[in-house]
Amino acid sequence: MNVEVTPLPGIGIRKDFETTTGRRIGVVSHRDGGTDLIISKRDDPDACMASIPLSSDEAGVLANLLGAPQLVAQLREEHRELAGINTRQLPIVDDSPFDGRTLGETALRTRTGVSVVAVMRAGHAYPSPTPDFNLTAGDLLVAVGTADGLDSATKILHHG
Repeated sequence: MNVEVTPLPGIGIRKDFETTTGRRIGVVSHRDGGTDLIISKRDDPDACMASIPLSSDEAGVLANLLGAPQLVAQLREEHRELAGINTRQLPIVDDSPFDGRTLGETALRTRTGVSVVAVMRAGHAYPSPTPDFNLTAGDLLVAVGTADGLDSATKILHHG
């Protein structure tokens, strides 16, 4: 899939791509640091049907929503032929006892056999996080393990 990058003099940069339905979806990164999610009109790809301003936190959450499932899908495909291996997103919710603590403090691998292979935060993937990686509410942990282990890991992250 091709991403077109278009300089917008005095504004910033537009990056967009064409979907299979012929719509263009993208972002405008403003010179002042702002970001807009844009959707083109069906009959005129240069005209915006919708432009939604996003704060940096909102852009990060949207990136997590879009990026984490892609990473999980890729890992699932790679583990497809390995019976009993599952991949799942495990969120750090606002009231998690591990918000502000390290990955090592969860003891997920010891307690459940689950391995955290990446953390998605504000649109960035942090692969192979070390035990001293600080967790924060809104993080999505990409974990690999058995179905039972992943269920247990979810409970631990929510309740301690």
